Amino acid sequence: EHLPNTPKAVLLWLALSDQPLPVFAHLPVIVNEQRKKLSKRRDKVAVEDYKTQGILAPAMANYLALLGWTPPDEVEFKTLEQMIQEFTLEDVHKASAMFDIAKLSAFNAEYIRRMTVDEFTDACRPYLTGPLNPIHGPLPSAAGLPEGQEPVTLPGAFPAEAFNETLFKSIAPHVQDRTKLLSDVPGVVDFLFIRPLTDEVAWDKTMKTPAAAAIINGFLAAAPTLEWNHDALKGCVEQLGLAQDLKLGKAQAPIRVAVTGRTVGLPLFESLEVLGREETIHRVSAAQGRLS
Repeated sequence: EHLPNTPKAVLLWLALSDQPLPVFAHLPVIVNEQRKKLSKRRDKVAVEDYKTQGILAPAMANYLALLGWTPPDEVEFKTLEQMIQEFTLEDVHKASAMFDIAKLSAFNAEYIRRMTVDEFTDACRPYLTGPLNPIHGPLPSAAGLPEGQEPVTLPGAFPAEAFNETLFKSIAPHVQDRTKLLSDVPGVVDFLFIRPLTDEVAWDKTMKTPAAAAIINGFLAAAPTLEWNHDALKGCVEQLGLAQDLKLGKAQAPIRVAVTGRTVGLPLFESLEVLGREETIHRVSAAQGRLS
């Protein structure tokens, strides 16, 4: 498609420059998942949108460089300096290159895992205490709330002043292992900073069994004197589960729902350790009261 316009580019160069004519080349056309040419009218192509979602700049650059080009050593994760050094036109493919959002997210997840805890915390700050916190409504809402508008209740929505950096850094390595987009982070860690709303579907699925009540009661009996670390917490719930003929995955579910309000999330026992004995007992006691 660039055969018709390249001669015009050559003529413009000759008219406006006294430098030698460069070699003109073109990377493959980028297509979407339906194999249609990527279009700014139809497809999501604004870099700002991906940045707002939490795609890291090095991850985006790395992924884009591989659209139509394969490094000689076939190693995908490269620094910008490595890509510049290794790039040759001979290695560029002629076939169209598909922009795969799932693969971009996977690249981003790898870059997130490689960050230090301090780097990760700084990168997450706009989503935790800044204008991209879900308390301001759905993304993109970097400008914050219009004057007089009430906050929208979304997963991860909590006031900036509720954020505790010490707690966050304590759990951050587990968050990094499970995060593809920085914008997902508030909805994963919100239970550390506020008492979250309970997902009623999760409650009904998990709590309406005799075993759930037994585990809640047994945990509350042991918690005041239990050594408060993830190994001891895991051992306690494991024993309570054995008494109910439940494997650990099923046995921990009532505690998870009582503390986080949902059935999935970060490793439970590490989360309880970070949350602390007093707050954990308070939330599990509230669940016990509701069961009663």
